[in-house]
Amino acid sequence: MRSTASGHGVKHDAPPAGEAAPPIRSPLKFFTMVFVLSIPFWLAGAMSDLQLMPGLSVSALMAFCPMAAALILVHRERGIAGVTELLGRSFDFKRIRSKRWYIPVLFLFAGVNVAVYGLMRWFDMPLPAPQIQVPAAALMFLEFFVLALGEELGWSGYITGPMQKRWNALQTGLLLGLVGVLWHLPALLLMHRSPAWIAWWCLWAVAARIFIGWIYNNTGQSVFAAALFHATLNLSYVLFPVNGSHFDMGLGGSVMALTAAVVAWVWGPTLTRHRQR
Repeated sequence: MRSTASGHGVKHDAPPAGEAAPPIRSPLKFFTMVFVLSIPFWLAGAMSDLQLMPGLSVSALMAFCPMAAALILVHRERGIAGVTELLGRSFDFKRIRSKRWYIPVLFLFAGVNVAVYGLMRWFDMPLPAPQIQVPAAALMFLEFFVLALGEELGWSGYITGPMQKRWNALQTGLLLGLVGVLWHLPALLLMHRSPAWIAWWCLWAVAARIFIGWIYNNTGQSVFAAALFHATLNLSYVLFPVNGSHFDMGLGGSVMALTAAVVAWVWGPTLTRHRQR
């Protein structure tokens, strides 16, 4: 289905004659279901010290809640056919017509971390020697990609499109970023992060969601691309330089926000260079 982008969001043509109109999806209903489904994982994190990997509480399994909520709602809308279609978007890499978009997908956040690392060295902040083991990093990347699909099938694949019919892509990214911040907050508190760290992380996370919206809209709305970027984001953080232990979130949040602001300024509120004809 052809679509055009405008400053007020992504507008889709009406369905062909005889074809049923797509169901109206409620962001509030979706967000509520995600939060409700996440409660058992927050409780598990609060009652157990079990970690999936160093610094990653068992509560991180809530990453599958956006996907679960999306599958429940899409099953109500379209039955098993809708479920199959949504799950199929996990590997919708054929939507990525311009392969140059793999460059920001795979390397944008690594570049941000290199900038943060350089700033920390410049300010003489404590930094241990990097400890990167390729087999372990490859396994972590696979784990992060699976977790990222759990999130992006919901955030990107299910609700971004309906939200962009009401708001432009930048506004949608900001709204999703704020919801994501609230959703992650219980897990961050369970990790005993300081209020200052959490505040800077909130800025970092909202900027990351703008990046994901930018990539999603410029790769043919590919969930695979969004999840791949999400996975590289988490992997880059963990590898900096030892399980993210010395990552300065103040510098990280500042660099991320500045870079996201540049992207928004260059690409406009639709986060694409397309304009309505």
